[in-house]
Amino acid sequence: MHRRALLALPFALPAFGAMAQATLSDRDRADLARAEAWLNGLQSLKARFLQIAQNGAAAEGTGWIVRPGRMRFEYDPPEPLLLVASHGQFFYFDKQLKQATTVPLSATPLGILLGENLRLSGDITVTRVERGGGLLRITLHRTGKAAEGRLTLVFGDAPFELKQWAVLDAQGQETRVSLFQPQYGARFPSLLFDFNDPRFRENLGIP
Repeated sequence: MHRRALLALPFALPAFGAMAQATLSDRDRADLARAEAWLNGLQSLKARFLQIAQNGAAAEGTGWIVRPGRMRFEYDPPEPLLLVASHGQFFYFDKQLKQATTVPLSATPLGILLGENLRLSGDITVTRVERGGGLLRITLHRTGKAAEGRLTLVFGDAPFELKQWAVLDAQGQETRVSLFQPQYGARFPSLLFDFNDPRFRENLGIP
């Protein structure tokens, strides 16, 4: 896979222009409240994922989310990539190159998804609410920080749940991540997310 496409998942490049806040109808506000309630009620999630970059490159793997603040995306071979969110940071590791990068969770679009007491207003600007094909799409960014990137959350009905998200970077490159076979409410070992724990680093072969 083209590595640049994978980097679009946690990181976005600067220089987005200003984006107008959507004019919200009563139905929009009701749907936003529904999305807020679902996300804030989410304790844990494990799912398979399919990631597709704008150039068509695809990768699969297993993802774990524990709200607030923790996420792990482990890619199936031959992709050597691991993404972990915890301790207020994104940890991005290339197993093949043995290279690790960390960035603040607050500086990434996906950090919005992991926030505690999420509110799709105020600190978050909603730029579009769309419906169609049994899906609800909500496009947003941090208020005053559009340069971080734009995040679209896609919810399905029956049951209402998060099906997909998309990150759009400043160069107009979009990466979509779709979730499959979700399992909710399980407890996961803390070591899955604790990249500051020496045992975590030993398992990855990090000096």
